[in-house]
Amino acid sequence: MKSLYSVAEIRSIEHSMAESLPAGTLMQRAGEAAASAARAMLAGRKVLVLAGPGNNGGDALEVAANLAGADTDLDAEVTVLYLGGPAPSADSAQALARARASKAVFVDSLPLGRDWGLIVDGLFGIGLGRPIEGDMRALVEAINALGRPVLALDVPSGLDADTGAVIGPDGVAIRATRTITFIGDKPGLHTFEGRDYAGQVQLAPLGIDPGQRPAAAARLNEPALFARHLAPRRHNSHKGSFGDVAVIGGAKGMAGAPLMAARGALFTGAGRVFVAAIEPAGAVDFVQPEIMMRDAQDFDSGDATLVIGPGMGDSVTAMRVLFKALEGKAALVIDADALNLIADSPDLQGRLAQREATAIVTPHPLEAARLLGVTSAVVQGDRLAAARELASRLNAVVVLKGSGTVIANAGGAVVINPTGNAGLATAGSGDVLAGMCGSLLAQGWQAWEAAIGAVWVHGAAADRLVAQGSGPIGLTAGELPVAARAVLNALAR
Repeated sequence: MKSLYSVAEIRSIEHSMAESLPAGTLMQRAGEAAASAARAMLAGRKVLVLAGPGNNGGDALEVAANLAGADTDLDAEVTVLYLGGPAPSADSAQALARARASKAVFVDSLPLGRDWGLIVDGLFGIGLGRPIEGDMRALVEAINALGRPVLALDVPSGLDADTGAVIGPDGVAIRATRTITFIGDKPGLHTFEGRDYAGQVQLAPLGIDPGQRPAAAARLNEPALFARHLAPRRHNSHKGSFGDVAVIGGAKGMAGAPLMAARGALFTGAGRVFVAAIEPAGAVDFVQPEIMMRDAQDFDSGDATLVIGPGMGDSVTAMRVLFKALEGKAALVIDADALNLIADSPDLQGRLAQREATAIVTPHPLEAARLLGVTSAVVQGDRLAAARELASRLNAVVVLKGSGTVIANAGGAVVINPTGNAGLATAGSGDVLAGMCGSLLAQGWQAWEAAIGAVWVHGAAADRLVAQGSGPIGLTAGELPVAARAVLNALAR
């Protein structure tokens, strides 16, 4: 299980461990782990260590002491830019003494013209609660402009470890190549700005056993969370074994969206797939003729799982079809225009919340903001809280899309997805995801597992395409279903 710990949870663990370990033990362990990571990253002899005023700075000083110790065989020149205050903690003071006793050179300003083989960021850790300003801001901007490899300690300075937001409305943060995070992984390293600023994330548990940690409130998505559904199909199967999906949408001029969703459902294993169009267009999808075309106004969905909203528009017909779906007992995946119609209607929100049947809603940040009655900036400022609130209000599994998609349920469980890349920032990719959610529901997956499984596979499909040279620039939504099929089949062997 890949647990993600909030700052409060990490502080609780630190406090508990401090009662049973000698003073300075965790800081020394952090320094040893980070020094090992630094050695693996070093791209030249010169190392710059940035040590700030708190315990994160103490960790950095331990790194410097380890890299420049008298007994080290590392041929490196370590420079420490120490920006600590006049009264460091006892642990940090001990680390400072060790670093000063090493071969490291201390400076009080950023040296110019140095081709650093590595920069170690220990300016601010998880305790930072205000934007980086003044001389510190200028330093962060100068470090980012150098374009050198950066190892961040615990969290890149300036990044909120809980939310993944850069602290402050016009804040700055260190852009790291790799982040070595201590004790437990942090949600903010994997969502919103975190994926751009943290780089590759490495966990150093510092010798703390899993049994010594409380249960975390969030997890990082992985196939183990939906593994019970990953099995080869029985030979004795037929199309009825894998359920029906009906995609409802496609107003005039928007026929492509439901087709993208339908292909997402078809290529991830649904037995039969329909498109029930608000404004019926062609009688067949000539690219994928297996998809059956119907008129939404008189379509009998039977036992099909409904994916409603892609390209649906806001007409009276769209509203009527949505109302009927909410009143019915079918499992629903609600996306796009259907979410906007629900956001504009307290009555529809109430009907959704009171449904007993399964519902997955798949908003992007602006759609989530409309549903919550806030701005998209508020949603992005704390994506985990927004997803939890929306799941609770709507009594549904929520897939809050974006970098580090957040999946939440009405019980408060949260998962952050690590797969996917910038290639998914293209029209239609969300439609494909909605269709995939519907497909897994139709095949008997529970709503929670269908959501986290579809999101993981969807992102992994994009990663597969990029690895094969198709993107991220120019990757199209139409490429995702075939790649998703390959990913899902590889998992199910």
